[in-house]
Amino acid sequence: MREKELRLALICYGGISLAVYMHGITKEIWKLARASRSFHAGRDDLRPSERIYKDLLADIESRYQLKLRVLTDIVTGASAGGINGVFLAQAIAKGQSLEPLTDLWLEKADADVLLDPDARPIGKLTKFWAAPIAWFFTRKPGGTVDTMVGLEAREEVRAKLSRFVRARWFEPPFSGAHMSSLIFDALEAMQAGPGDAPLLPPDQPLDLAVTVTDFNGHPEKLHLNSPAEVVEREHRLVLRFRHDEGQDQSLGSLASLTLAARATSSFPGAFPPLTLAEIDQLVDVRGADWADRADLVAQLAPRTGTAPENLALVDGSVLANAPFRAAIDALPDRPARREVDRRFVFIDPKPGIRAIAMPRVGDAAGSGFFSAILGSLSDLPREQPIRDNLETLHARSIRIRRLQHSVDALGPEVERHIQALFGLNFFLDTPTPRRLAQWRAKAHDRASRDAGYAYAGYAHLKLSGIVEGLADLGARLGAMEEQAADAFRRDLWQHVRELKADQIRAVAAQKNAPATRFFQQLDLGFRIRRLRFLARQMTELVDQGLVDEADLHPLRTALYAGLGDLIDLQNLSTYKSVAWTSAADFLDAIAALQNLPERDKQLDAALASALSKCPKAQRRPLLLSYLGFPYFDIATLPMLQGEGLDEFNPIRVDRISPDDATALRTGGAAATLKGIELNSFGAFFSRKYRENDYLWGRLHGADRLIDIVCSTLPSPIAQADLAAIKGRIFKAILEEEAGRLTNIPDLIASLRQEIVTRGLAKADDCA
Repeated sequence: MREKELRLALICYGGISLAVYMHGITKEIWKLARASRSFHAGRDDLRPSERIYKDLLADIESRYQLKLRVLTDIVTGASAGGINGVFLAQAIAKGQSLEPLTDLWLEKADADVLLDPDARPIGKLTKFWAAPIAWFFTRKPGGTVDTMVGLEAREEVRAKLSRFVRARWFEPPFSGAHMSSLIFDALEAMQAGPGDAPLLPPDQPLDLAVTVTDFNGHPEKLHLNSPAEVVEREHRLVLRFRHDEGQDQSLGSLASLTLAARATSSFPGAFPPLTLAEIDQLVDVRGADWADRADLVAQLAPRTGTAPENLALVDGSVLANAPFRAAIDALPDRPARREVDRRFVFIDPKPGIRAIAMPRVGDAAGSGFFSAILGSLSDLPREQPIRDNLETLHARSIRIRRLQHSVDALGPEVERHIQALFGLNFFLDTPTPRRLAQWRAKAHDRASRDAGYAYAGYAHLKLSGIVEGLADLGARLGAMEEQAADAFRRDLWQHVRELKADQIRAVAAQKNAPATRFFQQLDLGFRIRRLRFLARQMTELVDQGLVDEADLHPLRTALYAGLGDLIDLQNLSTYKSVAWTSAADFLDAIAALQNLPERDKQLDAALASALSKCPKAQRRPLLLSYLGFPYFDIATLPMLQGEGLDEFNPIRVDRISPDDATALRTGGAAATLKGIELNSFGAFFSRKYRENDYLWGRLHGADRLIDIVCSTLPSPIAQADLAAIKGRIFKAILEEEAGRLTNIPDLIASLRQEIVTRGLAKADDCA
């Protein structure tokens, strides 16, 4: 049985009150992860909709001989998407329920609840001079409510909007402290709820990042030729959290997660900027633990001298509404214990619909004075296209494809060299650890000789990558300032030169022993690339039908176990106990901790044992591919600028939005969502609207997640089968939510009918 992981890196956009819709989607992602864990653990503790995901995974296993695991290991978010991202990450890392967040959105995300008590109108005469303005917004025929709110919710919205408009002016109407309390309460309820195992495999890290805007900005130094240094103010911040049980890392305290969720969603004008004092006061009142406060402050005021008490944090979507970059930055050092299909999945709740509906150039009304100012300050920064981010991912995929084409083209030539070197070796059919070590050394030496003058450039590229990587590691471990980090890098290079490890010659006979020893002790990247290469060769043999997956199971298991151990050596937390007094001490300490020569021996033993269990017909070509890797590495590493690749496959990008989930209803956000009304604030003024958007979020999430899961299969599922799966899960979602969503019975009834009319289920099934 072939094993594969579908890994989702989730990017949650801002969307103001469409946060409720996005929660419905993230809840389906959570349910799919629960179903995947249950499927692989042999458990049956699922709700009806989750069982359908599990049935889909079981059908894939039976039909394709593919045991697929679905997990979310990277979560980024901005604004409303940041809140949902924080809660989803906590639920995944701790095995907790997302139901408290559902309650928060449905019951508490209401304008009346969020209004600051000091801002509420005391009576009808409060701000009597604002009555004409309130009348204009709420009662004037053809006014705001008549033109922007559906008939079914107008009275509810009028009442709440009147109180909102008559609240205090020139100060944010919503209470930041109250919002922090609501977020903390929901996180605490999750923690107090039924506990369960994490929704990730063992030793699989989870990275969470939310964008924040530093309103005051902090100084950042830029180095130029002349003047030597200038200072700019930087307003972009990213708060990062990591959960990794294998490295004894927890996602973060409830106080830190509350700060992240509150800061990223501090919509300018609606909420006051977040200060550390607000969370300090919350922690004092609740008697909560905030042991990681210093770590969070270090992220908020990094190397700038900014006093923490002067921080004023506002909505992350002001400058980074689509935090792709934060997800890309989390890609390195991901463990790979089986084949990986990496997806970037972004949630866009309203494609093509502006958050603030101000006329612009090209509109009939043109671009007036106020529309130009308000649009440039609020709307335009939020809606910049994600082209730059997608081009970054596309460029990475092009590099991977270029590498794969080069490997394929080099294959026959490398095979000829390896056959000439080992083809007459009778013992290839009976590998042992000792023989495998000897063959590796012989193949590496021959590859360097055959490379001629190209070898020196390749080896210097590797050396530079190793030393620069170690310099960065030391700077991060020591929390060094920029000048100290530069000095440490110089000292490290000086020590490498003293070791004569940089004296690499093109002619094989002139290669020196110090360089060889240096690579043997510290060339972690080469070992990881070699195992990834063998993993790809095995997958290609299976995909081409040249070998049965079951025959390769022992080898694949040994390979990914070794690969996982090596990748763990790339994690910063692995080295937290390292102490040193000089660059020479640091190099020795890292070499001792990594102990790569001993790991080579252990891996040789594991691979030799696994290869001996493979059929003889496949044993030899796989072994020759493994031994021939130095030829490929010498040829391809310069193409990758010495970086190597992580998960080795091109990254594909999927979107979840109302425009894409069309199995049940077409027409996009305009035909399904209510939160888009009142310039995307609509759901904050109506419980009925929140119920509507939450339900559509679940339905759209299920629709698209089934598409994404099925897109990773070697051949497509028949459309009729796909429609039946979606029909079953739509029906299950409606049954699960009917008792909770009591304000939208007509919508639930109409959706049951639409499931039938669109051929997704029979009428009896939806009765």
